[in-house]
Amino acid sequence: MEEGGEEITIDRSFPLFSKPSKNPKPHPKPKLEPLAGAAEDDGGGEPHLEKSTDAPTTAAVGTTFKELGLAEWAVQTCKELGMRRPTPVQAHCIPKILAGRDVLGLAQTGSGKTAAFALPILHRLAEDPFGVFALVVTPTRELAYQLAEQFRALGSCIYLKCSVIVGGMDMLSQTKSLMARPHVVIATPGRIKDMQVEAFLVLDEADRVLDVGFEEELKVVFQCLPKNRQTLLFSATMTGNLQTLLEVSTNKAYFYEAYEGFKTVETLKQQYLLVPKDVKDVYLVHTLSKMEDMGIRSAMIFVSTCRSCHHLSLLLEELDQKVVALHSFNSQSLRLSALHRFKSGQVSILLATDVASRGLDIPTVDLVINYDIPRFPRDYVHRVGRTARAGRGGLAVSFVSQNDINLIREIEAVLGKQLDKFECNENEVLSDIKKVYSGRRVAIMKMRDDGFEERAKDRKKQKLKTLAEKGLLNKRSKKRKREKKPAE
Repeated sequence: MEEGGEEITIDRSFPLFSKPSKNPKPHPKPKLEPLAGAAEDDGGGEPHLEKSTDAPTTAAVGTTFKELGLAEWAVQTCKELGMRRPTPVQAHCIPKILAGRDVLGLAQTGSGKTAAFALPILHRLAEDPFGVFALVVTPTRELAYQLAEQFRALGSCIYLKCSVIVGGMDMLSQTKSLMARPHVVIATPGRIKDMQVEAFLVLDEADRVLDVGFEEELKVVFQCLPKNRQTLLFSATMTGNLQTLLEVSTNKAYFYEAYEGFKTVETLKQQYLLVPKDVKDVYLVHTLSKMEDMGIRSAMIFVSTCRSCHHLSLLLEELDQKVVALHSFNSQSLRLSALHRFKSGQVSILLATDVASRGLDIPTVDLVINYDIPRFPRDYVHRVGRTARAGRGGLAVSFVSQNDINLIREIEAVLGKQLDKFECNENEVLSDIKKVYSGRRVAIMKMRDDGFEERAKDRKKQKLKTLAEKGLLNKRSKKRKREKKPAE
């Protein structure tokens, strides 16, 4: 799941939202009510979907955290953390969550979505701090730990107890932390199975969490949750799965949409560089050598596979570049260590697969390089969203080889804008080609010596076994057959 996946629509009966009917009836098409300053309909009719966008008439100009209905301690905490005024997603969603509504918040990366659900949860928790109050499900382990840090910062004055339950860590210690009855549990879908939650279920990066690879685990989790919970979904990209689940919500769901389709922030410069496939690593080394001249503090480089990530890290280390790698072949302790070294500034370059493309908030990242172009435009949006966050500027450069033309055109079409050309002196680039080729040979030999290929084969067997147990292997085979028929 971390290296990409296929879009497969989930069943409409997926047990996500609260208060399911014992005798379900066909759901009518949801009634959309764009907010334009009108009073909310509190009538006792059928549940429906209320929708709000960031149109000028609905923008929360001059709103403060106190006016949103948050307690004084929460307002003071926001002030101490430098959060002067709520962002649009916070201004629209916090009052609805406090009012007991199911909410889907769709907003750009770096727009403050975490605080949009964390603050009202902590507000309600402070009123009645009993039991496991909220379960937050997120797609990656690194994001789970970051969310825990943010919850602890926002809930510091109410003595918040927060547990992180993810794969790759000691199960015994995680079991002990759950027995201590934390207020908030943050987990990845594969590890959490049976959880008694008092009030809230949150899916952060909801589009990825609801991917088909997690469906079976999530069904088990959701069926154990209380019927009267609130469900909160937050993401930067909308998918058919999220829309379907909103339509079957029975708790008068509220949908805040900062934009339609996919969107990147205005402060982000997006550029491309046409690169022959055989010398991509040469161009990468040259670009990284110019970081200081460009005023770049740190950079994230995204690749499509764990193999490429490991190979490039060995290559750059051979060329005396300080770099850390983050991918799913590494143990969880190594992944956390790599992320800590990058966040703390000990290393200025992070190589990563899409496991690092979601939610991570590292203010010093000024450059994102798409070494490999992602298969889906939404993954591009999340990758480049690691920079230019919270109003800051940033640069995203995509290396486009001869095989990537259609992918980059699709991304441009979805974004509604063309990428600018990244200026690069070809003669300067190729002056280092012998040094890079020599480092490439050494990196290949090191990969053979450290047993990476054997681990990759074992990993592939395990993945196929897991897919077969979930019944997903046949779905993929049938899809490939359908795709081949027109070509024949």
